[in-house]
Amino acid sequence: MAEALLLDAALENIPYGFCVWSSQFRLVMWNQHYSDFYGFAEGVLHRGMSLEDVVQLSFSLGNHPGRTSAEFYETYTDELLANRDGAQRKSQEEVRGGRTIQSSHTYSAALGWVVTHEDITDEVARTEVVEKRKLELERQNIRLDAAVNNISQGLCMMDARGRLIICNEPYARIYGLPEHLLRPGTQLEDVLGHLFDMGMSTTGTREEYFIWRQGLISRREYGKTVYELNNRTIMMQHHPMKDGGWVSTHEDITEQKQNEARIQHLARHDALTDLPNRIEFLDQMAKAEAALNRGEIAAVLYIDLDHFKAVNDTLGHAVGDEVIKQASARLWGATRETDVLARLGGDEFALLLRPIDGADSAARVADRIIRSISAPMLIGGQHIEIGASIGIAVGPGDGVKTDTLVKNADLALYKAKSEGRSTYHFFETGMDADLQQRRTIEAGLRLALQRDELRLVYQPLLGLQQNRVICVEALLRWDHEDRTVSPTEFIPIAEETGLIVPIGEWVLREATKTAAKWPGDVRVAVNLSPMQFKTRDLVGLVKSALADAHLPASRLELEITESLLLADNEATLNVLHELRAMGVRISMDDFGTGYSSLSYLRSFPFDKIKIDRSFMRDLTDRKDSQAIMEAVIGLGRSLGMSTTAEGVETEEQLAMVRAQGATEIQGFLFSPPLPPAALLSLLRAQVRKAPEPDRPAARPPASADAVLGLAR
Repeated sequence: MAEALLLDAALENIPYGFCVWSSQFRLVMWNQHYSDFYGFAEGVLHRGMSLEDVVQLSFSLGNHPGRTSAEFYETYTDELLANRDGAQRKSQEEVRGGRTIQSSHTYSAALGWVVTHEDITDEVARTEVVEKRKLELERQNIRLDAAVNNISQGLCMMDARGRLIICNEPYARIYGLPEHLLRPGTQLEDVLGHLFDMGMSTTGTREEYFIWRQGLISRREYGKTVYELNNRTIMMQHHPMKDGGWVSTHEDITEQKQNEARIQHLARHDALTDLPNRIEFLDQMAKAEAALNRGEIAAVLYIDLDHFKAVNDTLGHAVGDEVIKQASARLWGATRETDVLARLGGDEFALLLRPIDGADSAARVADRIIRSISAPMLIGGQHIEIGASIGIAVGPGDGVKTDTLVKNADLALYKAKSEGRSTYHFFETGMDADLQQRRTIEAGLRLALQRDELRLVYQPLLGLQQNRVICVEALLRWDHEDRTVSPTEFIPIAEETGLIVPIGEWVLREATKTAAKWPGDVRVAVNLSPMQFKTRDLVGLVKSALADAHLPASRLELEITESLLLADNEATLNVLHELRAMGVRISMDDFGTGYSSLSYLRSFPFDKIKIDRSFMRDLTDRKDSQAIMEAVIGLGRSLGMSTTAEGVETEEQLAMVRAQGATEIQGFLFSPPLPPAALLSLLRAQVRKAPEPDRPAARPPASADAVLGLAR
């Protein structure tokens, strides 16, 4: 608003007609004198009106006698197009009433053609007066051009003697100048003196700044400077004019500078935690190389949060973000001022410890971090437990260059994670070979389905009441490069890479197709990964697999682990209920190894609980394992759920789980995993040994030998 008022005042107070044509011959601005000279009625001109329309309107009012409107338009546009060098061109024309108008136009790249119109009818004979007017018009054009081109900023126009001619509202607002310093005639020295008294600071002293400004004026040079005033950053630019005066523009760039600083900060810091990011960490590592070359000892710790992925997948990204923030705060508490803690991305952090006395110092910090991160977090009313695995490389022994230390710390981290997590491991020679092996497995696994390298084996589950195989678990095997890769090697990699989704679909379809060939009503159990629940239509996949195999839903048993139900995830529970409504049985695998198993049993009515084999190992020696086994079996019975004891390998174990009331057993005592043909033979033999309809079933076997008779 202030800019518009200043411009309107300037246009209406100049003693001649004024208009501006854009480079597309569109009317940009004009004043009342211009309308009066040509007799334009009020309101007929409007911004954006074409020059051709204005010419036709002017001819209709009796202007430009002796020519047609087309001739005048062509001549006038040619004159304008020929004038793009910034020079001033003049012409005369006759308007209605026999008056003579002198036009003067100059070209500005920013505006277009600036045209002035003066009625010189009464002054044609007075050459001296005309020349004087011409000089005055040139000065006015210079001042107007400067004001128009700098109107969006704070603007101050001074004459050759350093006296204020005009300033605009932004200029007064930026500096908060009192009224008496805004009056025409105010000396520049008075304005600058006031600003320094109010706290303006420059790169030099007050006197040095005065000398610099005076030099610009005397040399008539362009100059630019940035200075501070009352916690604001101001940029001033000095523009000399032809008559010895100058225009200075002033811009408050405080927010611009703050935004630039913020952008620069964000480019090198993590947005969630505000910790340094990978770029900043690597730069700090590079700066430490010289000290390592001099013998300084430093350590690089690569830190990975254990179980974070399960938290993020089940509780959502909002909770995951809060876990990251709390973890970063705990990590920060374990550092010193000389250390550099960074978030590399996801749940990965890095810590540069320098200087340290030796590897023991790094170990103490790592141990402190593991204890801190493993403490429960309370987020949204939920207790969340994660852990931290740490890889450590100590320089200069493990390397001096940034790339070497970072790589070795990452290798040590991988070793720590493979050893059970929530621990730390120092770099050791040979770890690179382990990493290469992992990469080889990952690369091979990506092609395993295409190369038909995957196969299923089947381990029977014996129903203790029925004394026969009532369910068979499908187990995945991978034959790769003349060896069978252990599932413990490739399943975690498949989970991390997402390959478990297509592999899991193959397992489901292959297992149901095989089970359809079995005699009787023996069920097939298939393990599901939490990753498969994140696919668009797991229910649709199960329906499709059953339909393609012509297998009843009641003969399919899907096994899930407790990690899937780490939170009361509504979408997951809906999928489980849909599957169960189809007739598919749902089993909880590895029961008892998580943190809150009982709460999971309340969240969903499972058909079966599979008691983890870890309790079976000590069953005959430890009373606590016996108590746990008995309690879980009793819990399953009271909830109407079957119970399967996994890992049964001795007759004594079999006798104990039978006495405690287990529903099923699974383990090498009865049968190892079998190829499809061997399993089919076992099931057919079972059918042949079944009692005749009019003969009562045999009593359950009392020993393993009797049980194993089925498998022989």
